[in-house]
Amino acid sequence: MSAADESRQTRTAEAATPPPPRSWIPAEALGLIAGLGWAAGAAALMLPKTSDMTATVPVVILPAALILSVTLLGRGLRHQRAALAALTAAQARGPSSTEKSAAAAREATLLRRLEELAQAQRRLEAELKALVAAPEPAVAPPSRPEAQAPLPLDEAPGPAPLSRDDFIRALNFPETAEDAAGFAALRRAMADRPAGLMIRAAQDVLTLLSQNDVFMDDLHSDPARPELWRRFAAGERAGQVASLGGIRDRAALATVAERMKQDPVFRDAVHHFLRRYDTMLELFCAEASDAEIRAMADTRTSRAFMLLGRVAGVFDQP
Repeated sequence: MSAADESRQTRTAEAATPPPPRSWIPAEALGLIAGLGWAAGAAALMLPKTSDMTATVPVVILPAALILSVTLLGRGLRHQRAALAALTAAQARGPSSTEKSAAAAREATLLRRLEELAQAQRRLEAELKALVAAPEPAVAPPSRPEAQAPLPLDEAPGPAPLSRDDFIRALNFPETAEDAAGFAALRRAMADRPAGLMIRAAQDVLTLLSQNDVFMDDLHSDPARPELWRRFAAGERAGQVASLGGIRDRAALATVAERMKQDPVFRDAVHHFLRRYDTMLELFCAEASDAEIRAMADTRTSRAFMLLGRVAGVFDQP
């Protein structure tokens, strides 16, 4: 129901409800008239019979004051009843249609985002399982030739080496379930043994973090200069290099620290991932340009490294 329809129904109901009957003379005026009438009548009856003003004044004044007090109390009670009726009607109506629409829109946006993330993660897990479970091509046993065949001078070319662009895209994982370029880069990275080991370790910790509603897309990282990444890859720790732990989300850091203490499987996965990333970074920074290092540092895998490394204290160790 729209806000306009709800407003029209409210006005119709108010018009259909007959107003409460009202007296031509307000209750306060009636009380005042009654009090004055009592005072006048009592004075007329008692003044001629006695000259004792001490006895006459209370008899005349007190009943009039009592009538006026009761009238004022009735007025206050009527106002309280009206306020209570208005409050009850407001509670019965509940939240306005505008508030309901805004809440519904926020809920729909959140549900849509969660569904997109779930679809992307399901497809990513399926791709990884397919790549890991793919059997190696069977090799036929060599036959016994009668004579030694001449050996070829050139061997068959192997797969092309993994480009740094593909590796960076694979470290970020596909953006959505329809990210064809992202999945293609991921497949090429998984075919490379060192890169594949890094991707599997990253996927493990990202999946475990998602169980605690910690997603890398929700975390902001402070960018660090490529020079600091090179110094960290060369083995330098603490000092300026500590700024590489650029994730400062307190809730995420507290969640990871608590799970590191209580979950040994999670703790082992984190340390395995940190070792893989450290090995990868040393090889990557040896040949990558500054622009490529900045792109690598902005991936989901690198944000996970900043978060987990900050909790584990790898940036602060001398």
